[in-house]
Amino acid sequence: MSDGRNEDSGADGVGAEDPSEDEQYHLEVTAGEVADSVLLPGDPDRVEKIRGEWDDSEVVANHREYRTATGTIDDTPISVTSTGIGSPGAAIAVEELARVGADTFIRVGSCGAIQAETDIGDLIITSGAVRQEGTSKEYIREDYPAVADHAVVAALAAAAEELGYDYHVGLTASTDSFYAGQSREGFGGFRARGSEGDIEALKDAGVLNFEMEASAILTLANIYGLRAGAVCTVYADRTTGEFRVEGERRAARTASKAVAMLAEMDEQVAESGADAWHAGLGL
Repeated sequence: MSDGRNEDSGADGVGAEDPSEDEQYHLEVTAGEVADSVLLPGDPDRVEKIRGEWDDSEVVANHREYRTATGTIDDTPISVTSTGIGSPGAAIAVEELARVGADTFIRVGSCGAIQAETDIGDLIITSGAVRQEGTSKEYIREDYPAVADHAVVAALAAAAEELGYDYHVGLTASTDSFYAGQSREGFGGFRARGSEGDIEALKDAGVLNFEMEASAILTLANIYGLRAGAVCTVYADRTTGEFRVEGERRAARTASKAVAMLAEMDEQVAESGADAWHAGLGL
């Protein structure tokens, strides 16, 4: 006889929430529709530009800010899912894509560079990220590192080299705010307290760029035993005040080629019996 409580509730009285056993609630994708490797741009319109670089593709889902397409590049399956702006949406995408079988994630986007050696149109490949966003803090303690997978970083750098693009590998700062969080002026000239000192401290520590999703994607991937990386094209040079949309497709081409390279690297690992890819296996 029922006592009126949810019979699916756990010991703490909280019921298991599973809106759809097959189709993911936000992304509306199902197992079999998404490749193992997924590129993660913010802008849904960028999905069309990214899949235009592939050999073939089709859109498999389009819901809210999440547009997903799957195809192939160099005979390698590949998918792309837009996440909207910011880490909360990116975390939802990683969660639901992992649930349908994805295991490799590459953030593809644009960024603001804060070091003098970076120019408009350059690529910045993230090796690790400052967790200046709140989403990842809801998963794990604040001193847990947001680190990119070494094989993903190597594949992105190799792809950029092969394509002939100028690139930099290093640390990224991921923020929740495009304006105050990245030490920009707010409406009416508002300045967040300490913002000018914050950007100088990051510059002095060798951080290369600002963006808004990488640290959450990297953190979740590490927690879940998945692999992730990020590559962004520089649109804003914060050292000169210059902003220009240039080289928009460079990050997309680099990430797409990196996925094909990762497939070859995975084959080398399997054939060698190594625990993970290392430089001695080559590319």
